[in-house]
Amino acid sequence: MSVLSQLNIIQVKGLSKRVNTVEGALTILSDIHFSVKSGESVAIVGASGSGKSTLLSLLAGLDVASAGEVYLDGEPLGERNEEQRAQIRAEKVGFVFQSFMLVQSLTALENVMLPAELAGDKNAKAQALKLLEQVGLSHRIGHYPSQLSGGEQQRVAIARAFVGTPKILFADEPSANLDSKNGHLIEKLLFQLNREHGTTLVLVTHDEHLAKQCQRIIHIEGGKLAQIRDGEGALHVG
Repeated sequence: MSVLSQLNIIQVKGLSKRVNTVEGALTILSDIHFSVKSGESVAIVGASGSGKSTLLSLLAGLDVASAGEVYLDGEPLGERNEEQRAQIRAEKVGFVFQSFMLVQSLTALENVMLPAELAGDKNAKAQALKLLEQVGLSHRIGHYPSQLSGGEQQRVAIARAFVGTPKILFADEPSANLDSKNGHLIEKLLFQLNREHGTTLVLVTHDEHLAKQCQRIIHIEGGKLAQIRDGEGALHVG
């Protein structure tokens, strides 16, 4: 493996996604190329229907490309079956969704512990307690999701995403369902944990302010890569 590929924790080469509809084949993404360095923060932006959420799903191995390849920490996802992709996600990836995706029958502590327990980590509780303290919820560990506000639920989801110290965190509109105050708090936490843990952060957002906090912004337009720029607006090549 080359030094370049070691630095690039995500490599996207000629990625395309097509689906069949009653009206014929529909191209959602076409010939996407870019890479993401380890520890980098990257925003994927674009209008609704541009293909950015599909791109995130392909990067995480939740969906399969029609052409091209995604290399996730050196692993070619297209060459792996679903079970193998799930194992890669379990070992390397954390997720934060706009709808929180907490297990309603589990407490905040149990929700955060869950991924580590499933991975057989005997340190799951200690990790979960530390992360809940980091996100300011050590006083709410015994509460169920229905007893927490939206902002608190998203903080639990962030703590859960970081348990096990994933190499990559994917976030899909992480502050979209929150008010302005809680949205800014969630954004601050994501970047704080990104820096402290050295985790690569890849997020999908409509929020230009949030996107500009990332080191690079990938703009998708009509299923194609329109441009890559940094938070200051300077253009970059893949």
